[in-house]
Order: sequence, then structure tokens, then C-alpha cells
Amino acid sequence: MAGRVSGALLDTSVVIAHDEAGALELPETAAISVITIGELHAGVRIAADTAVAHHRRRRLAAVRAAFVPLPVDEPVAERYGEILAVARSQRRTAKATDLLIIATAAATERELYTLDAAQARLAQAAGVTTTAL
Repeated sequence: MAGRVSGALLDTSVVIAHDEAGALELPETAAISVITIGELHAGVRIAADTAVAHHRRRRLAAVRAAFVPLPVDEPVAERYGEILAVARSQRRTAKATDLLIIATAAATERELYTLDAAQARLAQAAGVTTTAL
């Protein structure tokens, strides 16, 4: 897929990262997957206390205001199957959410930006252009 990349897709790990020093080198424009919205909702629900839940709710609202998430549609589902097959053939374990985000990047021809080294390795093994931050 190299050479056909048409943008960037931020993994949830990047969306929730604290980068007060500005050390993360991010693209000027990017997209997120609807899966990231789901993960952020889960984070609110499993927060250890109300202060953490409030902080996470504010982040979720900010992300929803900043992005129109890319859907999980049939092309994403097809790529999901391919990436799951790669993972299984290499005896890799991966969360379904990670697979779906990689599949979204692949189906929309976007470069995946992630802080998750294992996710980056799987994406690269599946031929998805990836920047591991």
C-alpha cells in the first residue's frame, strides 16, 4: 500500500496521549475511527472515580467536536478479515479494536499513527503504512 496513502488515521493511543511538551510529531490533518469513539466511551464508564470520569467525558466531547469518525463499513470489514488472517498466521494476539483501527487505515488508504508498538508491528506486517510514535 505504500505510495497510495491519502491521509493519516490516529489510533486511540495517540488521541488519549498527554503531550504537553509537544514531543509527538503528528500530521497537520488526520482522521479517527468510530472505534476510537467507542473506546473513549468505555473509558468514561470504567473510570475509577468521578474526577477521572469527568476528565474523560471532556476529552470525549473535545474529540467528537474535532473529528467526524470514519465508519466501520464493508471495505473495513474486508480488510479486517485480511488483517485478522495475518495476525493468526503469525500467531499474534491483538485486540479486536486494534484490528478494526488497522483495517480502517488500510481500507481508507491512510497512514496509521500509534503509540502501541505491537499494533504498529501488526499493521506493518499487513502492509499498512504506519508511524510508531
